[in-house]
Amino acid sequence: MPRRENRMDRREKMLAGIDLTRSVGAEIGALCNPLVTKDDGDIIYVDYADADSLRKHYAGNPSVDVDKIVETDAIWGKQTLAETLKRPVDFIVASHVIEHVPDLITWLRELRDALTADGQVRLAIPDKRFTFDLLRRETELSDVLDSYVTSARVPKPHAILDYYLNATPVDPMAAWRGELNESNVKRPNNFEPAMAMARDAAINGTYHDAHCWVFTPRSFANLMEQLSALELVQFACDRFINTEFNTIEFFVSLRPETDTEKVVASWQRIASEAREAVSVLPSHKVATLRARASRALQNPLRAISSRLRGARVAK
Repeated sequence: MPRRENRMDRREKMLAGIDLTRSVGAEIGALCNPLVTKDDGDIIYVDYADADSLRKHYAGNPSVDVDKIVETDAIWGKQTLAETLKRPVDFIVASHVIEHVPDLITWLRELRDALTADGQVRLAIPDKRFTFDLLRRETELSDVLDSYVTSARVPKPHAILDYYLNATPVDPMAAWRGELNESNVKRPNNFEPAMAMARDAAINGTYHDAHCWVFTPRSFANLMEQLSALELVQFACDRFINTEFNTIEFFVSLRPETDTEKVVASWQRIASEAREAVSVLPSHKVATLRARASRALQNPLRAISSRLRGARVAK
């Protein structure tokens, strides 16, 4: 059983070691829960739209208090992040943002280009094992490369399909207790809307929000190691906080580094640490959960297969 006393709160996990009073920072996708406020220091709020548009978009969403959405200082769209910010920043924070970006490699490169020489990036990333991404497969190198070579500007059809066909409500505490099974993890019946959104994205280039990338701490470290070895990303990891007991996210601190060997070594070390931490999760057996989830998928998959066969016969 891991020790759980003296935990850092998530703000500390994201910002520890940053002198907010002497730094210029950017927070991406703060919405109504900024990690850094204007009272803390010189912070630039970055989003894909202005605050009024965001309030209209999230109206009726119970997880977003639209009255507390912060004013957008810089809109990141057609311009690069560096062009959007207009000045280098000492740090960038992004909480549960990385999984939404259509082109992961380009996104990371733009973050790096927007930093000062000693700048750093702090990320909070959801752990698929304790979220609605539970039934989805982990992101692989080929997925990320596909979006990179096609310069994806919106989530790709396969990401939309995987997200809307497989995302399912999950009780994180039950996941930690190893209590997930066929009765409480059920695949959604979203075949028609998923297909419609995928077609719309493919034909019209429409943006449909989805988790494009799915990670565990270890899989994220392994992916970053691969991208670093290929010299596609030049970020070393100098700080890592694994998913703690009864939580759903892990935290990573990135710093620019041009020495490929050092970058790769940093991610190898983190992958090893993540592996060790996973092995002591209380009452949590990943293999058992996956087996149960697989059985839970069988009937819905048969239904979709039957529907597709019927569609072919109709043609």
